[in-house]
Amino acid sequence: MTDKELIIQLREELRQHNYKYYVLDTPSISDYDFDMKLKQLQALEAQYPELYDPNSPTLRVGGAVTKNFQTVVHAQRMYSLDNSYSKDDLLDWENRIKKLVDGPIGYTCELKYDGASISITYKNGTLFQALTRGDGTQGDDVTANIKTIKSVPLKLQGECPGSFEIRGEIILPFEGFNAMNKERIASGEEPYKNPRNTASGSLKLQDSREVAKRPLECLLYSIVGENTGILSQFDNLEKARAWGFKVPKEAKCVSSIDEVLEFINHWDTARHDLPYEIDGIVVKVNNLQQQAELGYTAKAPRWAMAYKFKAEQVSTLLNHISYQVGRTGAITPVANLEPVALAGTVVKRASLHNADQIEKLDVRFGDTVFVEKGGEIIPKIMGVDISKRPTKSTPTVYILECPECQTPLTRTDGEAQHYCPNTLGCPPQIIGRIQHYISRKALDIEGLGGETVALLVNAGLIKDAADLYTLTIEDVLPLERMAQKSAENLINGIEASKNIPFERVLFGLGIRYVGETVAKTLAKHYKSIGALSEASIEELEAVDEIGIKIAESVYAFFRDEHSIRLVSRLVGYGLQLELSEEALANQTTLLTGDRIVVSGVFETISRNELKALIEANGGKVVSSISAKTSYVVAGANMGPSKRQKAEQLNVPILTEQEFLKKLKP
Repeated sequence: MTDKELIIQLREELRQHNYKYYVLDTPSISDYDFDMKLKQLQALEAQYPELYDPNSPTLRVGGAVTKNFQTVVHAQRMYSLDNSYSKDDLLDWENRIKKLVDGPIGYTCELKYDGASISITYKNGTLFQALTRGDGTQGDDVTANIKTIKSVPLKLQGECPGSFEIRGEIILPFEGFNAMNKERIASGEEPYKNPRNTASGSLKLQDSREVAKRPLECLLYSIVGENTGILSQFDNLEKARAWGFKVPKEAKCVSSIDEVLEFINHWDTARHDLPYEIDGIVVKVNNLQQQAELGYTAKAPRWAMAYKFKAEQVSTLLNHISYQVGRTGAITPVANLEPVALAGTVVKRASLHNADQIEKLDVRFGDTVFVEKGGEIIPKIMGVDISKRPTKSTPTVYILECPECQTPLTRTDGEAQHYCPNTLGCPPQIIGRIQHYISRKALDIEGLGGETVALLVNAGLIKDAADLYTLTIEDVLPLERMAQKSAENLINGIEASKNIPFERVLFGLGIRYVGETVAKTLAKHYKSIGALSEASIEELEAVDEIGIKIAESVYAFFRDEHSIRLVSRLVGYGLQLELSEEALANQTTLLTGDRIVVSGVFETISRNELKALIEANGGKVVSSISAKTSYVVAGANMGPSKRQKAEQLNVPILTEQEFLKKLKP
């Protein structure tokens, strides 16, 4: 077998294994064997770049960076749905549609997923484009991000139309959402509020590699296109499943509104057993011909109706309000409740967010409060039952001092949060900063977790991240549950962290507003901690995607005495606080100031590699052509509209070969 044949074979094998695992939930090989095959394919593709396939399973890991998401008009509008909340609403809807079509009406009942709507176009059996719903008329092109979601097929199986759209929801199952929040809390970050918003936000992340790390799923249920041969909505679902899409199995075809109501009543209770959030049921006229006859109003299809579940709400007693201190010193008030069952879980606590929220709700000690989840995973207090308020009740007075170190709190004008300014002496802040430093996306020190950090701080062994590099096996052995082997692993893990790249160390420093993406941007621009520390606010703000708040925060950090000392010590201990020679290799200023559009398919280099090459040489990749565009690098199949616009604006169009020549000395 030739290498080319092996590449083709591995791609097909991996597609099938991926389909069985993520769509059918019936894995046929171990994770290890899958990873080995994937690595083998990656190596072969690197060896033969001319065999690049935009739908290769290796591209699931992401890599494309999108600065500006291109807005694209939907081929067919994505409508909203009318809502109903009772049996009477559904009966009224049924009466209306019976007047407009002849013959008996059947219905398909589907779960209403609480996610982010998506429309994916397939051409000749391969994924072509993915668009968000946007305003229904046009949406953002998020193709690179969608390709990282394992349950989205890159190539279809069986006979399917030459071109069609399929629509559905991007969701984040509870298990994945909870795991993500656990990580964020451990690193001192605010937890995500709910799965839906997190899924939606994930689609707009600029780095597809970050999207690939999130356990998103895609549930698809609506085929749009001509000459599909599909006659009913239920057939729609069956066809999509046969082509390789993950189509929910809970849908049911029924012949009356009474059966629709039975379906609704069942799932109003059974939804709590689902691995993801639903907020209702969607009822559709099953016959597609009848759908066509019914048509649309200005906002919604006449042939579909969403039945919304009532948000679950319970009342319980507010025992007291406690206050938590985050790694940045931010104070979060927490309502401690009499335990109560809500949406399948026992709720004991609910965030009150800040002083303004407490004042708005007028929440007091001893109040009976209404607690709701609705589409939220995190419980929230919706109001107070005034009729049950104790007679001697007094308004809640927000604390004036830190509950941990008794330092007077501060509050900046325009900010909702109170802060403890005692950054060096407040134990939760010290622990939180170090926990952030060792978190997975930062230094990710093997053998060192959040609990061990707390033990080290409480034992007086460390006060900041730099102190970690002074620890010995003898220092940590006396700690609770610390044996010889685990102590050795901990010290070895700390030593190994000295090889972590600059951008992750920078993220680990915990500078306010400097997340993972911003850290990468700053590292790439300044190349060393020394150059970054000397930058003025104006210079920082001039960096792409760095706003005034980030610029001011970074500037202040490097003028703080403790921060200066911390960075100096980390440099002394050998941490990577500048870009490595490898990262700096092939970087030039040849394209500095150039704004370049990349369009079409390329022969000798992939689009992602081309974009990386532009950025490595100081240029900026932009998605749309304007008068500010320096030139377009055009491959085969460049869009005619882009070519026309470039010609209208007199923007030069370079071939792949012409561009590569520009980079040669």
